[in-house]
Amino acid sequence: MLFRNTVLTAVAALGLSAPVAFADGDGGTLDKIAASGEIVIGHRESSVPFSYLDENQQPVGYSIDLCMKIVEAVAAELDKELTIKYVPVNPKTRIALMANGTIDLECGSTTNTLTRQQQVEYLPVTFVTGTKIMARKDSGINSVADLDGKAIALAQGTTNERAVIAAVEKAGLNVKILPVRDHAEGMLSLETDRVDAYATDHILLFGLISKSKTPDDFAVVGDFLSFDPYALMVRRDDSAFELVGKKALAEVFRSGEIDAIYAKWFDPLGVPADPLLKAAFQLGALPE
Repeated sequence: MLFRNTVLTAVAALGLSAPVAFADGDGGTLDKIAASGEIVIGHRESSVPFSYLDENQQPVGYSIDLCMKIVEAVAAELDKELTIKYVPVNPKTRIALMANGTIDLECGSTTNTLTRQQQVEYLPVTFVTGTKIMARKDSGINSVADLDGKAIALAQGTTNERAVIAAVEKAGLNVKILPVRDHAEGMLSLETDRVDAYATDHILLFGLISKSKTPDDFAVVGDFLSFDPYALMVRRDDSAFELVGKKALAEVFRSGEIDAIYAKWFDPLGVPADPLLKAAFQLGALPE
């Protein structure tokens, strides 16, 4: 293995200043990493079980494990020992930090959309989910219709925010929206009764409940309000780096190693891989 132990680097979450200068040549991100000996990973702080901070404040999770496979592949491609620098990102900053060159690889819970592809690119699908609502079990909230006259927290800049607002407007409901920075703030708003509900991708809601001090108080309810295929985010117009990532994930999918990685993070939540996700793994297992 050609990379050193990870180093958690304190970087401002809103570090949107000057873009990182790329080395001359066609390599783009690979040239940048080769010149610095460092790969910069954007991570989430509370996207359980995809990317979050453990008790030692180190990034861990399903997406982090998959990203480590890509780091290994990049190190092998460059035949160079690499240092990893971690940069925290959130829904409002992740795309800008990728587009301006601050991070090289985003390892979180990001939905691949055509609109976002105008600014960034994605590797093959690693998870499939959709927007649902979380509320207290005794709240009487079982669907979007039950939000009338109530308040819901939504993370800014997410597909979930758009899906919930669209559903509320379509139903003609009177719902107060509390914008929050991330999932941790959304959960805290619900736990402290600032809002009646929080909505995000259903798997993240189960993750938040699992980390709550009172998990039996909350439930994930209602129908799916959106379709959200997750993928690791990379820089746009950088086919060389993108190909290294695709090859690394294809090997994980093709070898069956993905089953063990998935089980490690999702079996504790009682969430088996559904047929659509298994099909995505098969499609991503491209031949060499």
